[in-house]
Amino acid sequence: MADHLRVQRLLRRISDDLSLLEHEARADEARRSDPLWLSGVKYRFVTAIEAAVDIAQHICATEGWGPPSDNGHALRLLGTHGVLNRELAEVMGRAAGFRNVLVHEYVDVDDSVVIERLHDLSDLRSFAREIAEYLEPRV
Repeated sequence: MADHLRVQRLLRRISDDLSLLEHEARADEARRSDPLWLSGVKYRFVTAIEAAVDIAQHICATEGWGPPSDNGHALRLLGTHGVLNRELAEVMGRAAGFRNVLVHEYVDVDDSVVIERLHDLSDLRSFAREIAEYLEPRV
């Protein structure tokens, strides 16, 4: 059984990161011209996605669905087992790849993609909501 306190702490991290990202999505040009602005946005994406991966890995381990082959697979397994809807699980699996690009710079990061994602945070919000719904009957 999943450690609810651990998962709730990770959900809180996602929520905190989303709040900051939403705030930065409304940043004016003066703020965006700060050389640290985009780095901060990227960092918050990384920590939000890492929290989602941590949740997925934890649920996969406690439910005996693993080990996943990688972080994207862990998120996709949540769709296979009905924790997330399959479409969201696939999107979140790709988000793990986005996180890898941001952290490891496997390819040059296209900053316009980061900005585009900043203006649509619905996938991370849906992930947090569906995980909370999954845990609710188990409390």
